[in-house]
Amino acid sequence: MRPLLGLVLMTFRELWARKIVLGLFIVSSLVLLAVTFALNLDVVEGSLAGIRLFGQDAMPEADANDGASPLTLTRLVVAVESVVAGAAYWIGILLALFASASLFPDLQSDGRVELVLSKPMGRVQALCGHVLGVWAAVAALTLYLMGGVWLIMSLKTGVWNPQFLLSLLIVVGMFAAMYGAVALMGVWTESTALGLIVSYGLIFVSMVLAAADQIAPTLGPVGKPVFWGLYHALPNFTEVTRIVSSLARGAAVASWYPLVSSLLFGGVAYTVTGYWFARRDF
Repeated sequence: MRPLLGLVLMTFRELWARKIVLGLFIVSSLVLLAVTFALNLDVVEGSLAGIRLFGQDAMPEADANDGASPLTLTRLVVAVESVVAGAAYWIGILLALFASASLFPDLQSDGRVELVLSKPMGRVQALCGHVLGVWAAVAALTLYLMGGVWLIMSLKTGVWNPQFLLSLLIVVGMFAAMYGAVALMGVWTESTALGLIVSYGLIFVSMVLAAADQIAPTLGPVGKPVFWGLYHALPNFTEVTRIVSSLARGAAVASWYPLVSSLLFGGVAYTVTGYWFARRDF
């Protein structure tokens, strides 16, 4: 257990030492500061009289029916949290993949892989330690940004939207699924560039798969089953955006299938990665 924990911590420190990850931390801190100082509440005799965010006026829920403004306190909080969730999902995951893509190929480099495998642990355990370290670093950054925004908005407005925190789990889970493709390419080719190309390519393909209901009927008898096969086999990154948005808004999720199928893809990718890593001749 201790060697596994040591590898997790080593991976975490290595990922943190990369300037891109440090940059993500700095950007996240700036976002938190911006939200903290941009949201101003006007309190008159103990009652909330006005709200201003980035220069735009809003009003308390109690005054929502007087026709003065369509933007209420709850809607303002939900809107900000939805924007943060969407940015963390798309921009955050893309940057996190870019920052971590070289870690697994580097782990297999001459000299380093022999050092890691000389520890009292199996190859699969060493792979799990590396993967858990990457997940832990990304989860910490995501919690820092999204959890910080949620806490600031909730404390300053009194509007608590706990479902927003569930979208945090979706962001981390989808990063884990997409990193499975990076790890698979890493153990197969030891190429950082190919791992990024494949993972970003899967995200691009998911944009096409998201329009399956419109595209599939236009295909022929051969193309249609192939298209639906890809839809069910590949990660539905784009469609999961709807789940993140629904959770951030506190709304009901129409379908969890895109998330489930994407996580299954990640599970298969890690299984194949572990099999190849265990059989490789280092």
